[in-house]
Amino acid sequence: MSYKLFIEEHEIFRTAVRKFAEKEILPYVDKWEEEADFDLELFRKLGSLGYFGIQYPPEYGGASADFLTVAVFAEEISRCGGGGIASSILVHATMATPPIYFLGTEEQKKKYLIPAIKGEKIGCLAITEPNAGSDVGNIQTTAE
Repeated sequence: MSYKLFIEEHEIFRTAVRKFAEKEILPYVDKWEEEADFDLELFRKLGSLGYFGIQYPPEYGGASADFLTVAVFAEEISRCGGGGIASSILVHATMATPPIYFLGTEEQKKKYLIPAIKGEKIGCLAITEPNAGSDVGNIQTTAE
């Protein structure tokens, strides 16, 4: 569905992501969901097409696209029919990598963000622990 806030470039991008999802995800999604697994090559393909770098600047391999482009990506990946695989892709793209970009050192961006944008490394989000559950305000774990 097209909304007036989307411009022609968004719709062109929407078509490309939809075709990718129909070819590379939809035929396999039921198997992946059943096995609670997926082919890691999927992330490399998404990365090679620049889909993980949508919102990041070119110096990190990104496209500096606007937030609506990210929303289009999320909409189309979510249409694949599998909550697990869509969540894996979208958490990587929109939740796990932004902290590296916004808070990481230049060294960390080169070591983690650039390979994540290429789909060579997969980011994740860990927000649960025994005494806090998923209450992020009470989590005691730190990372260095």
